[in-house]
Amino acid sequence: IAAFACPWANRAIIVRDLLGLQDVISMGNPGPTHDADSWTFDLDPGGVDPVLGIPRLKDAYEKRFPGYPKGITVPAMVDTRDGAVVTNDFAQMTLDFSTEWTEYQRDEAPALYPEHLRDEIDELNAMVFTEVNNGVYRCGFAGNQDAYDKAYDRLFAGLDQLEDRLTDQRYLVGDTITEADVRLFTTLARFDPVYHGHFKTNRNLLA
Repeated sequence: IAAFACPWANRAIIVRDLLGLQDVISMGNPGPTHDADSWTFDLDPGGVDPVLGIPRLKDAYEKRFPGYPKGITVPAMVDTRDGAVVTNDFAQMTLDFSTEWTEYQRDEAPALYPEHLRDEIDELNAMVFTEVNNGVYRCGFAGNQDAYDKAYDRLFAGLDQLEDRLTDQRYLVGDTITEADVRLFTTLARFDPVYHGHFKTNRNLLA
């Protein structure tokens, strides 16, 4: 289950498509918003996911853990046989698509997490996650001006570091697309239309 509006879910959608896993991993899409309780399938006929037969993603979480006390997040892998959530570990999910689903990948699928580059990818992913993926949210949800100022400086320091890295190379790691590029892209794609104005990450537009 992956909502198009969510950057964390968007990365799972992109990796699934790049690797050609659409035939073995089906996808349900809740609407762009959620209520206080759960993501809902309000875009589907009758407001019910056609495969799982549920109106709210929370139902799949409750199927696995009755009374589930934490947030109902996407992306979430749900077993279609019993309708229960298997995992919502968004960081591991896309790595699993690359490493655990290899026999189902399309011919000539890109090696998004090649073994010889994993240490470098992991190190860069950690930086992108803390400084950029989460960095925009630190700005947007800052509780006071001082917190916003610090978050703003930290975000753009991270973006400037990535700008320098990409000055002489097309991809973040190696000479072809990897998991690192996907994780950065989903934030960059939203930066000018959303974060620049809505979260005031407005030193400059990426464009």
